[in-house]
Amino acid sequence: MKPNANERKPVSEIYYPSERILKDAHIKDYDKLYKESIADPVGFWEREAENLDWFKRWDIGLDDSNKPFYQWFAGGKINIIHNAIDRHLKNWRRNKLALIWEGEPGDIRTYSYFELNRGVCKFANVLKSMGVKKGDIVTIYMPQIPELAISMLACAKIGAVHSVVYGGFSVEALAERIQDAHSRVLVTADGGWRRGKIKDLKGIVNEAIKRSPTIEVCITVKRTGHDVYMENDRDFWYHDLMGLPIASPVCDTEVMDAEDILFILYTSGTTGRPKGVVHTHGGYAVYTATTHKYVFDIKDEDRWWCAADPGWITGHSYIIYGPLINASTIIMYEGAPNHPYPSRWWNMIEKYGVTILYTSPTAIRGLMRFGDQWAKRHDLSCLRLLGSVGEPLNPEAWRWYYNVIGKAACPIMDTWWQTETGGFVITPLPVTPLKPGSVFKPFLGNQIAVVDENGKEVPKGEEGFLVIKTPWPGMARTIHRDPDRYVELYWKKFEKNGWYKTGDSARIDEDGYIWVIARVDEVIKVSGYRLGTAEIESALVSHPSVAEAAAIALPHEVKGNAIHAYVILRSGITGNKELVDILKEHVAHEMGSIARPEAIEFVDSLPKTRSGKIMRRVIKARALGIDEGDLTTLDE
Repeated sequence: MKPNANERKPVSEIYYPSERILKDAHIKDYDKLYKESIADPVGFWEREAENLDWFKRWDIGLDDSNKPFYQWFAGGKINIIHNAIDRHLKNWRRNKLALIWEGEPGDIRTYSYFELNRGVCKFANVLKSMGVKKGDIVTIYMPQIPELAISMLACAKIGAVHSVVYGGFSVEALAERIQDAHSRVLVTADGGWRRGKIKDLKGIVNEAIKRSPTIEVCITVKRTGHDVYMENDRDFWYHDLMGLPIASPVCDTEVMDAEDILFILYTSGTTGRPKGVVHTHGGYAVYTATTHKYVFDIKDEDRWWCAADPGWITGHSYIIYGPLINASTIIMYEGAPNHPYPSRWWNMIEKYGVTILYTSPTAIRGLMRFGDQWAKRHDLSCLRLLGSVGEPLNPEAWRWYYNVIGKAACPIMDTWWQTETGGFVITPLPVTPLKPGSVFKPFLGNQIAVVDENGKEVPKGEEGFLVIKTPWPGMARTIHRDPDRYVELYWKKFEKNGWYKTGDSARIDEDGYIWVIARVDEVIKVSGYRLGTAEIESALVSHPSVAEAAAIALPHEVKGNAIHAYVILRSGITGNKELVDILKEHVAHEMGSIARPEAIEFVDSLPKTRSGKIMRRVIKARALGIDEGDLTTLDE
């Protein structure tokens, strides 16, 4: 691949950790430990696996006899719930807060590890009474409420497989996922709160069940209390069932093979039906716990807030499983970050003493748009570390997050990973020097490369395909009921090398820092140059008038493609032709003349998912006047 532009300005600023961070960090020398971990990656992961409780130790760390269907800790017996809850009940952590939950209207609930265990056991017994057995797939479609976590954990405890469907999905998307999973039991809620309004989840569920003949049982949590239709002999209220003798607070944890399925999570691509990505008990438990502990330097006294939705992989790995295995106190919030005011998050951080905030670039840019004063009204000195996930965090938003929210004292862990990887793959550590916009280097045990079409590593500074060269414990094992698609999507392109194709483009600078540019299908080719949408957007957001931006390619007679940008301005700024010209020149100055947008349009909002990703294909479809495709992942 060609470099993006010869005129690109180098990023020279580097942020170093404080003595306070260096003194207390779990890992103090990344370079030394990384070299050791890649010299013997299986040995490294086996040592980390020793930190978990196993019913039976594994026979072999990595079984690679059937590539690319790798098996980790083969022969081992484990259950992720034994590590996430059961073992904490044997010591003082049984009385530690596991979960602090706040609903959008302001209601609050808390659970100690002891109380969480009672809830999980009771609902596990309810599921068993409904005929749920080891290996059955239970579909869960809920808002961000504690019962969502309890339902997931209860499934895993009895060896059932959970398929969590994001609560913003439509009837069609839910029905499609139920049908692929062949679920017999569905767990939902009457509704949830979002920006002061009720989302009628049960209404969507009732319609989806009409298209899903496999569903025999639907259990509904009463969250909003609005009227919903309940069908006799099929629909049951959660609170009714949890009050019956069947809901005993004592339930044995099922002994699982390390490679038994823990969950299926459906992820959509730009084309084709959703993919049911499969993760397992053993490797996933080791990987999420290890990455969470080291990347965010988890301590017993931390209050951890991953401001994602459990319906996405970020919520699975870093709201539920990783933090619980590490006995963290988890903050969970139901609603929108700016409801009723843009200070909602900052108020919660101050109120609950949050020490670590992990969120998305979209949320950061969205709150940055309202200015500094909302955050400055609150005491955020409890924060120790910050994090970002979802897509590249542009340098301007990075600096705002670091200076305004972190008070220039909280390193930002800008992480790169995917649903398919299970956990962080490229990430800083608290002790590593940071460059705004870069995701640093590979996590321990992982080997990364940036290569061309033929699998040859490209020179430093040039763009190429981002690949993972070695297997890792948190990797997806297959696509549910479609192993051929798993091979085709992730392994076929570089099969002679045995590398995993991430689908992202990236470059590596002279210091070895990795810069993720965009999805390969989100690279704009202008007059032969390849320009990442994220880089163009970062250039726009670096202007003090711009809060958020999205860039797409539209056909051009001469250039092949031309850049069209859509910009949300900061509060108090008015868009006009003069500002359009200023922004065009600003991008040209930041990236080179080849990147100057053909057109810039000022907008009030951008189509994006609640996981924080801008839906550029939707913007492009609207601009071209063509079908927008599946919109079920869009935020409201």
